[in-house]
Amino acid sequence: MFLGIDIGTSSVKSILIDDRQAIIGSAIAALSVSRPHPGWSEQMPDDWWQATCATLDDLAHGYPAAMAKIAGIGLAGQMHGATLLDRQGDVLRPAILWNDGRAVVECAEIEASCPNARRIAGNVAMPGFTAPKLLWVRKHEPEVFAKVSKVLLPKDYVRLKLIGDFISDMSDAAGTYWLDVAKRCWSDALLGATGLERAQMPDLVEGSAIAGRLSSRLARRWGMTGAPTVAGGGSDNAATACGVGSVRSGSAFLSLGTSGVLFVSTARFLPNTEGAVHAFCHAMPQTWHQMGVVLAATDSLNWLSRLFQTPPAALIASLDAGPAAPASVLFLPYLAGERTPHNDARARGLLLGIVHETDRRQIIQAVLEGVAFAFRDCLGALQVAGSNVERAIAVGGGAASSLWLTILANVLDRPLDRPREGEFGAAFGAARLGMAAALGADPIGLMSPPPIAGTAEPNPALVARYAEAYARYRALYPATRDIMHA
Repeated sequence: MFLGIDIGTSSVKSILIDDRQAIIGSAIAALSVSRPHPGWSEQMPDDWWQATCATLDDLAHGYPAAMAKIAGIGLAGQMHGATLLDRQGDVLRPAILWNDGRAVVECAEIEASCPNARRIAGNVAMPGFTAPKLLWVRKHEPEVFAKVSKVLLPKDYVRLKLIGDFISDMSDAAGTYWLDVAKRCWSDALLGATGLERAQMPDLVEGSAIAGRLSSRLARRWGMTGAPTVAGGGSDNAATACGVGSVRSGSAFLSLGTSGVLFVSTARFLPNTEGAVHAFCHAMPQTWHQMGVVLAATDSLNWLSRLFQTPPAALIASLDAGPAAPASVLFLPYLAGERTPHNDARARGLLLGIVHETDRRQIIQAVLEGVAFAFRDCLGALQVAGSNVERAIAVGGGAASSLWLTILANVLDRPLDRPREGEFGAAFGAARLGMAAALGADPIGLMSPPPIAGTAEPNPALVARYAEAYARYRALYPATRDIMHA
């Protein structure tokens, strides 16, 4: 038996799988986010631990025989969160999360201090990353910064509680902006740009390697007869890739959730910082990945749902069989700024082409297409970085809509595979990583893709029409950028 724990932003989810990777049980505990100022986002690290304990207590109560046989545990988690500890291991302040935007100025300061920053980290410095947050603390909370003995990411704080050691994995560490992503080790130059040293960082292991063993006290609490190994684990997206089998070079998934991700595994480090592509280590040894990120994917439809006071599924259903041609209205889905390819927190949404005859249906279609065009931007940025995405597995809440997947397939000119119903998320990927560590098995062989329920195939006639509409979409941002910023 194997256990996967995913430390998310809104909840902690733990799942229990058997030797055949069948899911035995799962448990979820909710988390809340504190926003003490506009643009800030924080959580108390102990909340992650208490939620983790709650899920494992639930599993131990509901599945005692299975929990007794746990051999390996894997961890996944939200990236970038700055968890600051003193010499006694006590938390110094609330963790600053991935979606906290306070450290904009510090990004420029890091890149000015370390001119090779983008080449080393493989990314543009962004406020969401961990390093700018620490520079912000150094400037605004110097008494806290002076006491920092260790900086951990969210899942690695939970690991500390599980095994009593400071360990991270390559995929999560790559999102700190302190990692030499090509060499898979901490960068003294990037650490120095924020006034830190290697001694303040956790040790690094590969995601499928053993990071330690669960403490005997906790093993007894949850009824485990042995001392399970705890794997390095992975960042949320890398662990999701393990869950859907996107681990071989060129394999990809498209996540159509609140935000959107186009993820592709690579056999080498392939950055494209000009296109705001994330180039990170994968949770697999000697494997990397690239990500294009859309900040408002299903969130764009949620916005329209609130505006029309109609559930999102009903909005999509009102389009019936789907569009026979692109909408005459264009939509920019930059409701919260945009990541790929613009890296512009001040970008804003836009509806263009509204006339007297424009109706509700046209606007719904435009929103679905605008999100699809944003994914097309991601695909182009990945291609510039050297990746050729031939097809992708579609996951996330929006992927339940065959109509939206069809629009995406036509815009991307790529087939999109929809897996059968089941669990393929970060918690499942973490359990697979725990399995690999416990068995000492080849992780690639354990992470097969899920059975496919159906495929959205591009229609050549609509592909051509959407290519014309996409060219018009591409012209909108440069034409309106200055107005957005004003």
